[in-house]
Amino acid sequence: MELRQLRYFVAVAEALNFSRAAEHLHIAQPPLSQQIRQLEAELGVQLFLRTKRRVQLTDAGQIILSEARRTLQQAERLRQIAQQTRCGEVGRLAIGFASSAPYTLLPAMLRCFRQQFPQVCLSLQELSRERQIQRLDEGSLDVGFMRPPVEDREAALSVELILREPLVVALPETHRLAQQAEVPIQALAREAFVLFPRLVAPGLYDQILGACQRAGFRPQVAQEATQMQMIISLVSAGLGVALVPASMQNLQRAQVLYRNLLPGTDTTEMALVHRQDNPSPVLPAFLSVVRALAQGDLNPPEPTLEASVTQP
Repeated sequence: MELRQLRYFVAVAEALNFSRAAEHLHIAQPPLSQQIRQLEAELGVQLFLRTKRRVQLTDAGQIILSEARRTLQQAERLRQIAQQTRCGEVGRLAIGFASSAPYTLLPAMLRCFRQQFPQVCLSLQELSRERQIQRLDEGSLDVGFMRPPVEDREAALSVELILREPLVVALPETHRLAQQAEVPIQALAREAFVLFPRLVAPGLYDQILGACQRAGFRPQVAQEATQMQMIISLVSAGLGVALVPASMQNLQRAQVLYRNLLPGTDTTEMALVHRQDNPSPVLPAFLSVVRALAQGDLNPPEPTLEASVTQP
């Protein structure tokens, strides 16, 4: 049985006339009649009652007509899905991100992408830089948002910088420096610091230590936390100060103030990383949206309460 035979059958059933059905299908009548006879033989039932004056469906033909239409609709749906998949309009994309990424452009990027490609399922995973690179190597992650540097290893990774931002200091609101609009980094020399282990984000860790060392001191780490949210929470609890990317100011915590640093020359970056040989048809569409937003060529939609991602 072929889909073509079902289409021929539906055309005759709707026209109840072999000549008109053949004209509609742009074929000659004899091949049409032959295909209908072959279909009847395969199904083992008669589909039409034919006389010189009229053609009508048998009882079996009436029942099979509804199933034939449903089968053709499903086949058309399958064709549409295949085309959408080829164009990256449907599918799945696994995204890894550093704990600071949700406070950058990442949420706006996800909203923009979902607005344009609502049928793509996004799976989000908060991972350290090391774990992101490992999963990119394995192929279980399609794209990662992380702080450089990123070693290529043997994975032929593509690294694109999408954000450069200054470092700021997060202070408890009762801190002696909280009343200053800008804080000289040298003023933090004797402060207790809240910092993450270097393994979590080596690039950002080295930038923070480098900024302190250029100011003539090494930070006294009193508390460690692996997530930026926890670091800010520990600052809120008065356990120390923290140097963080400026985008972390989007995370508002009670009893925490953010202040610009002097001289203000220390910056950090966020990179978009993916395998160059990733065959996913969804990935190019996602990269296009991210690049347009990072370059200011795209305005993100307003956030809504509707869930747009899945988290494993």
